[in-house]
Amino acid sequence: MSPHSLITGPDRPDQIHLRILETTDLHVHVLPYDYYVDQPDQGVGLSLVATLIDQLRQGAANSLLMDNGDFLQGNPMGDYFAARRGVAPGSRHPMIAAMNLLGYDAGTLGNHDFNYGPDYLAGALADADYPVVSANITLNPPADPRQVRALTRPYIVLDRWLSDGTGQKHLVRIGVIGFLPPQTTTWDHRHLSGIAVTRDIVRAAEAWLPELRAAGADIVVALAHSGIGPASHTEGMENACIPLARVAGIDVLLTGHSHQVFPSPQFAVSPDIDPVGGTICGKPATMAGFWGSHVGVVDLVLAREAGQWRIARSASAALPISERRPDGTARALAVSKPEVLTCAARAHAETLAYVRHPVGDCGEQLHSYFALASDIPALRLVARAQSWHVREKLRGTAHQGLPVLSAASPFKAGGRAGPQHYTEVPVGTLLLRHIADLYIYPNTIRAIKLTGADLGSWLERAVGLFNQITPGSTDQMLVNPEFPTHNFDMLHGVTYAIDLSQPSRFDVTGGLVNPNACRIVGLRYLGCAVTPDASFVIATTDYRAYGGGDFPGADGSTVIYESLETNRDILLQYIRAYGAHDDGSVPAWRFQPMPGTSVLFDTSPNATACLAAAAGMSVEPAGDGPDGFKRFRLRL
Repeated sequence: MSPHSLITGPDRPDQIHLRILETTDLHVHVLPYDYYVDQPDQGVGLSLVATLIDQLRQGAANSLLMDNGDFLQGNPMGDYFAARRGVAPGSRHPMIAAMNLLGYDAGTLGNHDFNYGPDYLAGALADADYPVVSANITLNPPADPRQVRALTRPYIVLDRWLSDGTGQKHLVRIGVIGFLPPQTTTWDHRHLSGIAVTRDIVRAAEAWLPELRAAGADIVVALAHSGIGPASHTEGMENACIPLARVAGIDVLLTGHSHQVFPSPQFAVSPDIDPVGGTICGKPATMAGFWGSHVGVVDLVLAREAGQWRIARSASAALPISERRPDGTARALAVSKPEVLTCAARAHAETLAYVRHPVGDCGEQLHSYFALASDIPALRLVARAQSWHVREKLRGTAHQGLPVLSAASPFKAGGRAGPQHYTEVPVGTLLLRHIADLYIYPNTIRAIKLTGADLGSWLERAVGLFNQITPGSTDQMLVNPEFPTHNFDMLHGVTYAIDLSQPSRFDVTGGLVNPNACRIVGLRYLGCAVTPDASFVIATTDYRAYGGGDFPGADGSTVIYESLETNRDILLQYIRAYGAHDDGSVPAWRFQPMPGTSVLFDTSPNATACLAAAAGMSVEPAGDGPDGFKRFRLRL
C-alpha cells in the first residue's frame, strides 16, 4: 500500500487530519544488519523505518509517532550493551538515541524489555526524551489497582496543537495508555519475582480508563504490547486486543507482541476483525510486524462534537520497508536515514568487534534447516551443554544420581522471520556470533524435577507443532505455522517416537483439547520404558521453568536448581572444554513410521546443499515454497 492511499486530509475545513504512526517489536534492530551472519539485511532496521516515517509525516498535517515495546533486547547489539557496556543516565543506549532522534511522542514496554532486569531498563529509559507508559505492571500493589507505585506512569495526556483544514490550530488532548502481557513476571521470574506484579490487561484498562477520560483526553490510544487473539476475555490472557478493544473509552489500538502485520490477510474476517479496513471491534488498529519490518499507520479525521474532538472517520495500514525477492532475500523500499546511521555507528562498530571474537573451533557444520523434521546436531550440542552444567551442579545434593535430561528447542527456524532466519555455523573458527546464533536468547539455566507422567505430558505439549497426518496420504503439510518453534522442546537423554496419525493433546497456546490423545510412543530411558512414577531432572530455562509456554509440570514449583548463568554462557563454557562437534549419540526422537505417507515442510534454500548430511531422513526437494522458502518432501 502506498503511503498516499490513506486519508489525505479532513472531510471538511473545520476538521483535523491526524496520522498516528507505530513501531513495535524493534528488538534493538537499529540498523539493517544481521549480526548472527555478519552481513547486511535490508528487511529490518529503524534506519530504514525512519525514512518511511519521514515520508508519512510529510503526507499529513498532523502526526504522532509511538513505539509499542520490545525495543531493548533481541539481537547481539542488545546483548553487547547489557553484558559489556551497560547503561547509565547520559550513556545513550543506541536504541534510545535513535528513537530520540526520530522524535517519538510516547512508548510502552514489552515483556522482553525486562530480560536484562528492571534496573537496566530504568537506566536505558532515563535518557528517553519521550514518555513511557504501562498500566498493568506495578511495584508492591495494594488491593486497589489505582493506588500503586508503577514502574512507569500508567498513562499520559499529550496536549497537541493540531491544524484543521484551514490551517487554524486547535488544542487536542490525546490520552495514551500502555499494556504488556501479564505473563511478563513469570517469563522474567529471576528479575521480577518479589519486585513487580502484573494485572490482567482488560481489568487494568477498566480501572484506569475512567481516570484517563476524566483527565480530559479527547481521544485515547491504547499501546497494547499484546496480540490479536481470542475474542472472549479470560483472566490473564496474553493476546487480549479483541476484548481490550471493547473497553469503553479506548478509541485507537496499536498492537504488537505476536510479530504479525495488521491489517493484512494474515487475519480472517470475523465479527470482531476487519483485516481490510483495519479495525478491531470497529475501532481503528494496526500492528507493525517486527524488527522494523513495517510502519503501522492509523489515520483519523477528527470533528468537534459537543465541545470535544471525536473520530469521524479512520483508515489503517501497515506499510513494509522491503519486499521479498524470489530467492528469499529482502530488497529495501527505502534508504536508511543518514542521521540514524551516524548515531548508531559507534555501537555498530563495537558490536561487530564483539561478535567477531574467536572462541574455539567447529568440527562440523551446524544448522537448523531440518530442525522441524529431525533431531539435529546443533540442538544436541545445546542440550549436552545444559545437561553437563546441571549434572555438575547437582553433585553432592539430594538430587545427585537422578537421570538428567535436557530440553532444547529451535529458536531460528524460518517462520514469519523468513527463509534467512536459520542457524548457520560453518566448519572452522567459531566466533562469538556463532554462539549467539546457536542460542539467541539471554535465558538463564534452571533444573526442574518431574515424574515420568509429567515427562510424557511435556512432550505431548511440544509436539503440538505438527499437524495431524492421515496415514497413507501424500504431501500433507507437516507443521502448524501458528505454533511457535521455541515451544517445540526436544528432550535429550530419552528416546521416543512421534505418532503423527494422532491429534494433538494441546492447542497452540497449551490449552488441553484432546485429553486422551497420545502422540508420544516408546518413551524410554537407557532402553527401558519410562514409568509414570519415575523421577527425572530436566535442564531447561528460567522462561520454561516458571511457566513460559504452559508446559505441564513447569510452573515454578518444581525448580530444584537455579543460576544466574545464561544458557548461552554455559554453551560457551562447554564448547571451550569439549569442543563443538556431534558426539554420535542416538537422536532423541523420530517419527513413527507411516508406510505410503509423505509430508511437506518449508525451510531455507541453503538446505538443499545439506541433504547428503541429513542422516536417517528420507527427504527430497519438492519445489519452491512461498516467500523464498524451499519445500521438501519427507517420507514417513
